[in-house]
Amino acid sequence: MTLRTLDSLGSLEGKRVIVRCDLNVPLRDGVITDDGRVRASLPTLKTLIDAGARVVVCSHLGRPDGAPDPQYSLAPVAQRLSELLGAPVAFAGDTVGEAAKDAVASLENGQVVVIENLRFNPGETSKDDAERGAFAAQLAELGDVLVSDGFGVVHRKQASVYDLAKLLPSAAGLLIATELDVLDRLTENPERPYAVVLGGSKVSDKLGVISHLLPRVDRILVGGGMLFTFLKAQGHAVASSLLEEDQLDTVRGYIAEAAERGVELVLPTDVVVAASFGAEADHEVAAADAIEETAFGSSGIGLDIGPETAARFAEVIRGSKTVFWNGPMGVFEFPAFAAGTKAVAQALTEVDGLSVVGGGDSAAAVRQLGFTDDQFGHISTGGGASLEFLEGKKLPGLEVLGWA
Repeated sequence: MTLRTLDSLGSLEGKRVIVRCDLNVPLRDGVITDDGRVRASLPTLKTLIDAGARVVVCSHLGRPDGAPDPQYSLAPVAQRLSELLGAPVAFAGDTVGEAAKDAVASLENGQVVVIENLRFNPGETSKDDAERGAFAAQLAELGDVLVSDGFGVVHRKQASVYDLAKLLPSAAGLLIATELDVLDRLTENPERPYAVVLGGSKVSDKLGVISHLLPRVDRILVGGGMLFTFLKAQGHAVASSLLEEDQLDTVRGYIAEAAERGVELVLPTDVVVAASFGAEADHEVAAADAIEETAFGSSGIGLDIGPETAARFAEVIRGSKTVFWNGPMGVFEFPAFAAGTKAVAQALTEVDGLSVVGGGDSAAAVRQLGFTDDQFGHISTGGGASLEFLEGKKLPGLEVLGWA
């Protein structure tokens, strides 16, 4: 089975096309702080507009708990989308109510409407098949076909992602097709050496991807909060740094398996240790095996990889032909603890091959640190979806589109 693409839908002129995007952007006081996901939706939307479709854009934003909540409204997204398209974009103040129905009914060929946050309706994320199906049926009344283009949600069995695709002729948009092409390159005969850089807070979030990739990669680099569980597994004290005690045996198993398979496991040799968790906290660099020997003793908290480690990671990344990175190296939101993440990002821009930033916090980090999307081979729009794909999991939002 192969993924159904836009071509499979035939002529879309005059048809009402529901486009399930992932426009879950960060907002601060009603202002979008990173419009990367909005921009990522443009190729598909422009293609549909040019085809004369009547485009109905839907998405979730945040976690409003199944009821309307003004702070999670998609109104700012509709405004930004209008600016980026250079054309008016209507906004409906509800999802499947009269406002949405009227807005869709008034569309002409090539016009766009954004309907309100899908998660204002409990049926969108319900675990009950009947409730989810009922909401999908209401959504289906707004369109003739579905284009699924929210890669960041294809690992979720939700009404607009899964059930709606069973009710309407459906296909993947250009964004999903691009994401799958890149992920295929990471899993099917990647150019070597192949390095995976993992960060973020918890080892438990990355267990599946580590297990699945160990037999497939040449190098694994570990940073972020998860590094302290690796250091502890090696017998080093980690003071008050983030630690998952219940994962120590699992991590020891990974360390042994990497050695057995000849996979280079690159762990930090130094760490930036702070007196407390805060942007202005006192801090110093410590050797990875001497974290408790700083001035902060056993109360110190590791908040970034150290400069020696950052330089080593950068060297390994630049020397690889394929690199996948998921998870920041430290608390990049605080300038004092952003150097490790910035060094990794810079090295990815210098890879002579395929460099992939695996969405989520990593994508937010590179933009916050001043990098542009075109400096990397690819910036994924789906952190969790990318990881689950690389774990070898079946993703319901893709399976329903024919992907197997």
